[in-house]
Amino acid sequence: MIRRRSTPWIHKWSRPLIAAIAGCGALTTGYLTIEKLTGGSTACVAQAGVKGCNDVLSSPWATVFGQPLALFGFLAYTSMLIFALAPLVFSSPDNNNSRKQLENLTWWLLLVGAIAMSVFSGYLMYLLAFQIRAFCPYCIGSALFSTSLLVLTIIGRTWEDIGQILFTALIVGMVTLIGTLGIYAGVNQSDVTPGTPGQPVKISFVPKEDPNPAIGGWQITTTSGEAEIALARHLAKIGAKEYVAYWCPHCHEQKLIFGKEAYQEIDNNNIKVECAPEGLKAQPELCKAAKIGGFPTWIINGKSYSGVQNLEELAKASGYTGPRNFKYFK
Repeated sequence: MIRRRSTPWIHKWSRPLIAAIAGCGALTTGYLTIEKLTGGSTACVAQAGVKGCNDVLSSPWATVFGQPLALFGFLAYTSMLIFALAPLVFSSPDNNNSRKQLENLTWWLLLVGAIAMSVFSGYLMYLLAFQIRAFCPYCIGSALFSTSLLVLTIIGRTWEDIGQILFTALIVGMVTLIGTLGIYAGVNQSDVTPGTPGQPVKISFVPKEDPNPAIGGWQITTTSGEAEIALARHLAKIGAKEYVAYWCPHCHEQKLIFGKEAYQEIDNNNIKVECAPEGLKAQPELCKAAKIGGFPTWIINGKSYSGVQNLEELAKASGYTGPRNFKYFK
C-alpha cells in the first residue's frame, strides 16, 4: 500500500501567515499615512539628539508623486493580503480546477510583490541609515514585514522550477531598483534648485572655524522663502522659544534650515534664548529655569523638542497652517 505523503505544516498555514503579516503592514502604513496627511505626529519614543519617525515622515523621501510614501506601502500590503486570501475566499470548493488556477496565479503575484517590496524596503533602510540617519521603528518593522512575506512566499509551497524563481527575482529586483532610483533621482541630485517645491536641499553643516560670540555663532549662508518667514512669524506669535548656544554646530544647522531672513524674525522677536554666558544677549538663567539639557531645544505650547527640527515638524508642533514649500531639511 502506498502511503500518501503528508502536507508540511508551513504549506498549510503559509497563506494565513502571509495574510496576517500583510495585515500588520497595512495597519502600520495606514497609520503613518493618516498622520502624514493630517499633519499629526507619530507615537514614537525619541531620544535627545537622535532623529526619529517624525523626521523620516518630514524628509523629502517620504513623499512620492505628491502623495505620502506610506500610502503606497498601504496599497502594497493590502494587495498582498488580497492575494493571500483570494483562493480561500473567492474560489468554489466544488471546482478544484478553478481553485488550482487561482492558487497558482496568486502565488506568482505574491512572489513578484514580495520581491519588489523587499528590494524597495532594502533601499529605504539604506536611506534611513546613511541619508536621513534616524531611528524609526515603524520603518524597520515594515522592512521586516516585507522580508517575512518573501520568505513565506518561497517556502510556503512546493515550487516546481527553482530556476524560474531566481530568474523572476532577478528581473523584478532590477526593475524595482531602477524604478526606485529614478523616483528619488531628484532628491539625491546635488544641483537641485533651492526652494523648488518637493525638492528641498539637505543641510549638512561641518564647522571649519571657531564661532564668533559677538554675532551669535557662525554666519547664516542660506536664504529664506516665504514659507520659512511665515513659520518664523507664527512661532513668534504663539510664544515659542528656541534655547541655543552660540558655539553649538547643531544650533547653526537649525539656522541654516530657516535661512537668513527667517532667522532674523526669530532673533528680532525674542524666540531665541542664548544659554552660553559669553554669548550675544546671553540669558543663562532662563535656560536653567527651563531645565535645558541640550542644544537646540524648542519649547512649543509647553512641550519640549530636543535637537535640530525640520521645519515641517515645527509647523506640525505649532499648529502652523501657512505655506509649507520649505527649502531645506536636515
